[in-house]
Amino acid sequence: MLGEYPIQGSGAAEIARSVEQAVGAGDLEPGQLLPPLRELASRLGVNPNTVAAAYRTLRERGVIETAGRRGSRVRSKPAITAREAIRVDVPAGVRDVSDGNPDTTLLPSLMAVFAAAAAYADGRPVLYGQEAVEPELARYARGALDRDGVPAGPIAVTSGSLDAIERVLAAHLKPGDTVAVEDPGWGSLLDLVPALGLRAVPVRVDDDGPLPDDVTTALDGGARALVVTDRAQNPTGAVLSAPRARALRRILAAHPDVLLIEDDHGHGIVDQPLRPLAGSTRAWAFVRSTAKAYGPDLRLAVLTGDALTVDRVRGRQRLGPGWVSRIQQRAVFGLWAGGSVDAAAVAASYGARRDALIAALAERGIAAQGRSGMNVWVPVPDETGAVARLLHAGWAVAPGARFRIGAPPGVRITVSTLTPDDIRAVADAVADATGPAPARRYV
Repeated sequence: MLGEYPIQGSGAAEIARSVEQAVGAGDLEPGQLLPPLRELASRLGVNPNTVAAAYRTLRERGVIETAGRRGSRVRSKPAITAREAIRVDVPAGVRDVSDGNPDTTLLPSLMAVFAAAAAYADGRPVLYGQEAVEPELARYARGALDRDGVPAGPIAVTSGSLDAIERVLAAHLKPGDTVAVEDPGWGSLLDLVPALGLRAVPVRVDDDGPLPDDVTTALDGGARALVVTDRAQNPTGAVLSAPRARALRRILAAHPDVLLIEDDHGHGIVDQPLRPLAGSTRAWAFVRSTAKAYGPDLRLAVLTGDALTVDRVRGRQRLGPGWVSRIQQRAVFGLWAGGSVDAAAVAASYGARRDALIAALAERGIAAQGRSGMNVWVPVPDETGAVARLLHAGWAVAPGARFRIGAPPGVRITVSTLTPDDIRAVADAVADATGPAPARRYV
């Protein structure tokens, strides 16, 4: 027994599953110490090696961590509990600027392109055994990637960027391998890495992207992969500058066996040039998502990379879902080829709101980040207090804990729905929430 919760099972898989279920249900809390191997083995009537195997599985899945003689405990952010759960409930009357969603008024209409794609499919239905990628989509995507300087490579289509990143990581790495990730960075990726049994090594980020010294330290330390966001980095809005890209290419060239994954989810909503790192290593993948510019529900991303990586992804995909709907792919081709999104206008719209909020915060003595995309990252001295005080003031912001490993505390504000009047109100609320707490008087 651990407290009132019985860890059960006679085999390693059963013991590991019971611990995972307890963590997921909240019966085992982050930081809680697990019984020593021999003690738990005695309670369950099994060999200590069985418990050791269960604990090893839990470590690889990112559920627990072991600190030598101090024993094993539930991770502070176990993979069984997604970072998406680290959010605030938004009560009625409170404005939600936490969700990271695009401005729906800037998304294109989907009706015509899906109607055209369905009509096309009526005459040419896709059957089992046919190509997984719509040929016209592949040609159009490859041409756009060529113009952006992404090296030549085959095309695959996945159900969004996270699906692509998961497939690429699984194609090359094994449990226990280390992945260098941006910190602060995309919360879903920070969940995914330990869920695959991989270890995340944080790399700090400034406005120009990952810091070269941190990348060097991570790769010299044995990281097998590096994930980089080229533009509209979530949550900071960082954009790879030309000098930073050159520095990172040099570092990667010195580590040719590292797997490089680039996420260009900002395609279509930024006016900053792409400076790809692809080709600096033998194994690489470049992912371009439709979510932010065309709508999250499209669930489609284009993936290119070296031939071996893309072939592995396609092969594993064939054993699972098979392919992403060709009707869906043809609709996306219609959106792209038809120029349904004016990227410059969309970027200008988000940019005006970001710049206005950053300027308003600066006037109130608060430094914030946001060079591109739809988010502003605001460092705060007390994250929990700032979130609570902003909620009390009528604004729900995203807690920085969803995006951090070792980075200092902060909050993320999504500007997609903000008006000029909103921006002043948010800046005032942030200034109040991050300043000294009101003094209490006792009589």
